[in-house]
Amino acid sequence: MFNFRCIQNVLQYLKFLFFLLIENAFCIFTLRKKSFAGEIVLITGSANGIGRQVALKLAPLGVTLVLWDIDDEGNKETSRLAQQNGASRVFVYHCDCGSREDVYEQADKVRKEVGDVTILINNAGIFVGKKFCELTDEDFEKTFRINFFSQVWTCKAFLPAMVACNRGHLVSTASAAGLLGLYRSSDYCASKSAVIGMMEAINSELYHGGKHGIKTTIICPCFINTRFIKGFKSTKPCLFPVYDPEYVASRIVDAIKKEKLYLIMPPAVRLLGFKILYNASVQYIRFFRMIQTANEE
Repeated sequence: MFNFRCIQNVLQYLKFLFFLLIENAFCIFTLRKKSFAGEIVLITGSANGIGRQVALKLAPLGVTLVLWDIDDEGNKETSRLAQQNGASRVFVYHCDCGSREDVYEQADKVRKEVGDVTILINNAGIFVGKKFCELTDEDFEKTFRINFFSQVWTCKAFLPAMVACNRGHLVSTASAAGLLGLYRSSDYCASKSAVIGMMEAINSELYHGGKHGIKTTIICPCFINTRFIKGFKSTKPCLFPVYDPEYVASRIVDAIKKEKLYLIMPPAVRLLGFKILYNASVQYIRFFRMIQTANEE
């Protein structure tokens, strides 16, 4: 039987490459940029790292900031810094994004106290850093609750209002780890791959549903100097540098402004897509060797 999975893998990569090339070419020649004035922006994981830096970048742009985190002190500090940077309206909420009940409860409060969220930035995440056999079932479940299911729940909470008025933007922090399995990261890679797949599917549903006013942006950075990998040194800094959270945040805000579907950084990460072609070629070789062996017998 012919191996159709290989063809599916190749087509999946070609689709990914096509969208990447088109949206980057479009962003080069287009003059259109999103205006943030009047937007209600909700950021999960806003108490530190990338979440805090994104909030500070958006603060002077006329947005209303809604900050979600379990670190109350860190979140209050983000709020203070955002107001120093020019934010006039900042709302701080304690939210455990790994709890479905808490996400939906806080989402109801936001709708009543602030209004409908128009830009949702899913940034909350954790990294355990154990080998597969060392990970407990609880580790896997916690990683998926925070890295993946939190984004499912927030999208379900805020997307319907966006669909109703055909206006909004979903921004999901995934990772280059969602494109390639990494050492001591099986749970993390799986959760980020799930995010990418879900957001691509939502983007397709919105397009075919005629909801062209709702944009999606998938963030796939590589190494970032956050508390997860503090002190990490890249063995190939020219190809895979360790970025500062402030720089990543500026790129994220720029990607939202330009309504890009993907933000993949550094550029070398885009080459990871070729692994699909490599895996497909290996399967083809094994397939044809199996046929040749069977014929010789």
